[in-house]
Amino acid sequence: MTDQAALEATMRRALALAANGPATGPNPRVGCVLLDDSGQVLAEGWHLGAGTPHAEVVALSRLAAGAARGATAVVTLEPCNHTGRTGPCSLALIDAGVRRVVYAVADPGVGSSGGADRLHGAGIDVTGGLLADEVEPFLADWLVAARLGRPFVTLKWASSLDGRAAADDGTSRWITGPLARQDVHRRRAAAGAILVGTGTALADDPALTARDAAGKLLPTQPVPVVIGTRGIPNDAALRAHPHPPLFFATDDLLAVLHDLHRRGIRHAFIEGGPTLASAFVAAGLVDEYLVYLAPTLLGGARLALGDIGVAGITDQRRLAIDHYDRLGDDLLVVARPR
Repeated sequence: MTDQAALEATMRRALALAANGPATGPNPRVGCVLLDDSGQVLAEGWHLGAGTPHAEVVALSRLAAGAARGATAVVTLEPCNHTGRTGPCSLALIDAGVRRVVYAVADPGVGSSGGADRLHGAGIDVTGGLLADEVEPFLADWLVAARLGRPFVTLKWASSLDGRAAADDGTSRWITGPLARQDVHRRRAAAGAILVGTGTALADDPALTARDAAGKLLPTQPVPVVIGTRGIPNDAALRAHPHPPLFFATDDLLAVLHDLHRRGIRHAFIEGGPTLASAFVAAGLVDEYLVYLAPTLLGGARLALGDIGVAGITDQRRLAIDHYDRLGDDLLVVARPR
C-alpha cells in the first residue's frame, strides 16, 4: 500500500508530466502515473492535445494486457466521463482493472465530469483533492474556461512607476528592458489569442506575434484579435500574422470571449491599449494581471488604465499579489482579483 508521502510525490511527478502537453487548445494538460501495489511505477503518460488519447489511456497503452490489474492511477485531473474524439478515461481505467484512482482536481466540465462517480460505482477506490492547491494554479486557464464558458483572461501592461504607459507625445518604446519584453513574448506564445483594441491597432501597427530575442517567430503563436468598430488597413502588420486575425466590431466583451471559447481558445492575452484594458477591468472579466514596472517616471496623461468604474475608495478593485519577479531593472507583479 502506497503511503501519503509517496502518493504526493507521485502526484508531483504526474504534474511534471502534464507540463509536456500543449499550453494552448481546448483540452487541459493532464499527467498520469500508474503504480503497482508496492508503489513502483508501472507506466506514465500525458495528454498531447485535442484528438489524441488522454493521459490515462496513454499510460495504460504502455502496459501489456492485464498488467494494470490492481494498480493505482494517480492523475492530476478527475478522469473524464464522456465520449468526444476519444472515449471516457473512467471506462478505460475500469476495463483495465485498476483498483484505486487518486486525482487532484475535480473536472468541472458539464459534459466531461462524473468520472469519479462512475469509477466508484464500478467498485474502484477513488480519492480526490490530493495536492489540489498545487495543481489548480497549473490548470487555472482551463478550469476558468470549463466553469465559465469563456477563456481565462490575462491583462498585461507595462508602465513607469507613476503608472504611465506612454509619454505625453504617445511614444512608449521602450519603457521596459529586454528581459521584460522577452517575458511578454514567452507569455504570448502560451496564450491562445492576443487581444487589442482598434485604437492600439491603428496607432502602433503591432504585429501581435510572439518572437524570440533575435526577432524570430516562436513555434506557437496566439491568434490576433481586434475589438472595435474602426476599420484596419489592408497593409496593417497584424494582417501578415501566421494566423488570420479575428475582428469583432462590438463592445460586448463577454460575447467576444464566448466566441473565442467556441473556437477552442482557453486563454486570452490582452495587450492594449488602456481603453480596452479598462473596459475588461470594469466588466470584471480579468482573471490575471501582469504589470511590468520600469524604474522611470513619465508624468502626463497617458495612464495605463482609465475609468474602471471606481467612484470612491469603497469601490476599489482589490487584488491579491500572486508573486513578483525581477527582470533586469524591471519588476513584474502578477496579481489576481480577490
